[in-house]
This record gives sequence, C-alpha cells and structure tokens, in this order.
Amino acid sequence: MSVKLTAAQDVEMFTSSLAAEEQRELARRLTSFLSQYSHLSDSYIIFVIHLQEFFTEDLWHTLPTSWQPVLQDLSYPQIADLLLDAKHADRRYPSVWPLSLLAFRATAHALAFPRECRRQRGGVSGSVKPEEFLENQSQSSLLGHIFRKHVKPKKQHEIRKLGTLVKGLCEQTDCSRVVDVGSGQGHLTRFLSFGLGLSVTAIEADHTLVTMASKFDGQLVWALEKDKQKQNFSSLVPVSHSSPRHVAGWVNPKASWEAFIEQLWTADCVNEDPPTPSGPSKKRLRGSEYQERCHVVQTSSCGSTDSHGSESTSQHQPSKNESEESSAVENIQQDYPDFVLTGLHACGDLSATLLRHFVSCPHVRGITSVACCYMKITTRENPSPPGLVECPTLPTPGQESPPSEFGYPMSSWVRGLPGHRLSYKAREAACHAIEDYIRRLREESELLRTHCYRAALESFIRDTRPDLRRAGIQTIKKAHLLEFTEYACLGLPRVGLPPGLPLDPERVEAMLKQQGRVVVYFSLSLLLAPVVETLVLLDRMIYLQENGVDSQLVPLFDPNFSPRNFVLVALKARG
Repeated sequence: MSVKLTAAQDVEMFTSSLAAEEQRELARRLTSFLSQYSHLSDSYIIFVIHLQEFFTEDLWHTLPTSWQPVLQDLSYPQIADLLLDAKHADRRYPSVWPLSLLAFRATAHALAFPRECRRQRGGVSGSVKPEEFLENQSQSSLLGHIFRKHVKPKKQHEIRKLGTLVKGLCEQTDCSRVVDVGSGQGHLTRFLSFGLGLSVTAIEADHTLVTMASKFDGQLVWALEKDKQKQNFSSLVPVSHSSPRHVAGWVNPKASWEAFIEQLWTADCVNEDPPTPSGPSKKRLRGSEYQERCHVVQTSSCGSTDSHGSESTSQHQPSKNESEESSAVENIQQDYPDFVLTGLHACGDLSATLLRHFVSCPHVRGITSVACCYMKITTRENPSPPGLVECPTLPTPGQESPPSEFGYPMSSWVRGLPGHRLSYKAREAACHAIEDYIRRLREESELLRTHCYRAALESFIRDTRPDLRRAGIQTIKKAHLLEFTEYACLGLPRVGLPPGLPLDPERVEAMLKQQGRVVVYFSLSLLLAPVVETLVLLDRMIYLQENGVDSQLVPLFDPNFSPRNFVLVALKARG
C-alpha cells in the first residue's frame, strides 16, 4: 500500500523517487559490483582502523597491476580528493589513471545513497559542525538546557532531530504512544516524553542503564519544577510532566510480535499505567480488569519450566484456568493501543527485529529505524557473528519466529540475487566513518601511522606464532607518537609474546616505507563501505515493499557528526 510521508522542516526524503522496480534493479547492480570487488571489501579491517593482513597476505599486489603505479605515490590529501570525496570537483591527477580505476571510483560513488541532504551538499567533507553548535561546541542551541544534561553533543543532535521526526510520524498515524527499543540512558525517551508530550515506553536490556535513565528522569523533573518557580518558560522547556515507562528487558529476535506485545504490557503493569486499548471504544480498562490481565501476563511470561529451567515438553490437556489465561492473553494482544516504534542505533539484528514486528504487529502504526553495528547482523553463512549477544531466555513455545529469518538479507528479492552475500569483514567496514577519515587525510594526521604499525607487527607475530592470526591487541594509547620498536614492546605481550622479541631493523624500515600503500589500500576498501551500507538498508526497504509497505530513507543526521545517519521511515495506512 502506498503511503505518502510528509517530512519535518529539516528532513529530506530522497528515496521516494525510487519505484519498486528501481529498488530491485539497484539491488542487482549493488550485488554485482560488490561481488566483483569482494577482495577489497573482505580485507580484514578492525575498528581502530588497521589493515592487519597488508603484509602477511601481500594485499598491495592483489590490486590490478595498472592501478599500483598511479596510486602508490599519492599524498594523503590527494587520496581524499581523488578517491574518497564524491563532492570534490577540482580533481587534479598527477598521472593518467586507468579507466578501470576511474570506473571503480565513479561506480562506488554512484551506487551509494547520498549521505547528506541537499542543503549540505557542495561543502567540504568534514569541515563544519551543525549550525546548532556554532555558538557553543558542546551545547545545541536548538535543544532546551534541561535535555542537554548528561548528553554529549552528538547525542543532542540525534535526539532533537529524531524526536522531531517521531513526533511528526505520531501525528500522521494518530498515535500518542511510542515504544523506544534499545533506549540506553533514556535521552531520546526523555525528549519524546517530557519535551514532545508523547507517552513513551522504553525498553533496554542493560539493567544499569535503566537505573540511570530513571535517575536522570528524576533530575529532569526536579529541574523542571525549579524552572517553573523561576517562571523561566521558553519554547525549549518541556511541555509534559508524563514520565516515561522504563523497563529492563530483552527484545528477543526469535520471538513473535505477540510475545513483544506481552512484554510491553508487562512494562505498563510494572509502572501501573493501564493503556487505553485500540479500537472503536478505546475505553480505559477498569482497575480490576487491568490487574487481572497484568497477573495473566506476568504469569505466562514465566513460561512452564522444569527444575533445570528448560521448557517442559510434557503433553497434557489444558485446564480451565489455562484456557482462561490463554483467552486473556489473546485479549491483551488484541487490545493493546497503537504505537510508533523507534530505535536509535539499534545494534545488529535488533533493527531487523523491529522492522519485522512493524510488518507483523497490527498495533505498530509507524517506525523510525536507525541501524548500527552491521557486523553483528546474523546471516545464513554466519548465524553467530563475533560480538553477537545471545538471548538470556528461550521464547515461549509457539511464540518463536521462523528459524530461517536472519538480519541479512531480509527481502526475498535480495536473497535470490547471485553475489548477495556480505562477509563479516565487509559489514564491519561499513561501520567506519568515511567523513572522519577524509578529514584525517586532508590534515595529514599522524594517526595514520598506526595503519602501518599494526600491519608490520602482524608480520612478526605470524613469523613467531603462525597460529596467532588476527590476534586482538586492542588500542595502544598515543601509538602514533611512538617509535615502532616502542609500539611493538607494548603490543607483543598482549598476544603472549615477549616484549623483547628480535625485530629485523632492515625489514621494519622496508615495511614502514610502505605506509602510503597501506593508507591507499585502506582507502580503497573504505570507498566500498557506503556501498555495503546501501545494500543492507535497501534490502530492508525492499523487504517492507514486499510486505505492502512503502518506506523512505532519510539522511537525518549530519554525517560528520553522526556517521550512522540514515533513518528508515515507514507507516501503515489504516485499513
């Protein structure tokens, strides 16, 4: 069903021009291109931005021979201008580039979704902060002071813009309730609730963060009362005293939407906030009926377990009480009020899970989804990627989602395309901030030295311990200020090797002279990062389209400030 989304004043939708057939064609082109250059996207890159295998796998000589001579002598600013910055107009080549390299760069830029709205395009990448921080680099001028406490500038920028978008979606769907999943310390939740007057349920798996969120809520209420006593009113202070409902809970990607609704009802029960059911009557539940349903949900959520905590498999006929409880649970699932679902940087499969609940659950009227941590997405080839947080409890029998559902691909169309697979390495690289790296290159930052340090150290580690492949060293503070021998003395013990391991000085010098090649190769890999992200997000748009829902992708945040800046927005028309 086609639904037209109207944007807030500072929101630009650019994917609405892509019809369903055009989305599928773009996915086909993306998979074809990425599979052709998988040797680049699959290079082992870690978050501290090193190419561990550059020397051990001789990655430079995996590049086309015609590329190597024109790339190896580029300065860092030239790498930024000629390779990475799609907007740079005055390209001055020190030598003639082969057509295949020009085509590679042009195709990568053309296939990736634009990461900036039109009003931002044309500027220099990474050169300015959002205008709201020009007066004070740590405080947004567009966000009330009461919402800035404990909130870093990046998060201030995000909650203001996403909150405004969620509010607009609520108005379009006639919903006053929002469910914020992966709410963390509740910064977005507080802005939605106190600042925009919405009724918000916040779900966060980390109990410590939930406790902090409730504490910060109390501080905000106290500050609000203090402001009122001073009669310090402005358009930036809260408009509502309705406290959000915080609950420590795990949104199980293997559970059904019915289980999700029961989880939300439990949160309302804990907070003693009877919801107004959806439907024609919309009558608020009477106290006795509300308490009865809370008891049913809390009882059923415990599940039937044996003495070892595993699900009971014994066969028995349901008793009268069990039948009544089942009927009550069905009423809960039917009567829960409509709401808008949001997730700000919901990690890994959580974003995919929320999209599936949006499609399946009749009570979810709209969704705003901001994804992150693509490497933690499950795939058929890698159902348990590194860093995946396992579910602490098993779903109740009968409430599991189909076992074939993974975080990528979600759509049948992409699943059927040859070359659609994205490796863990490719998805990890898609999480890097290309704007920040362009800025480092133009500044010729000394931080770039650590690229070559880590790659060189890997060679010596492999020589001594061939079984130690991609050993985790973690970040060495201020590594760029160290000599390589000092860096090695700190890094080797972290993998169980002696700090005084002999290092051939001539070999070290030869490798460090190739620092420019290491940076070029990393830049080529990074050029594919936005392309990989585009495919992941496009797959989700096609999944929604296959289920009868149009969606739009918004480059909502400033990418120089918030690298994962895309928001997938969708709403359902009322039947």
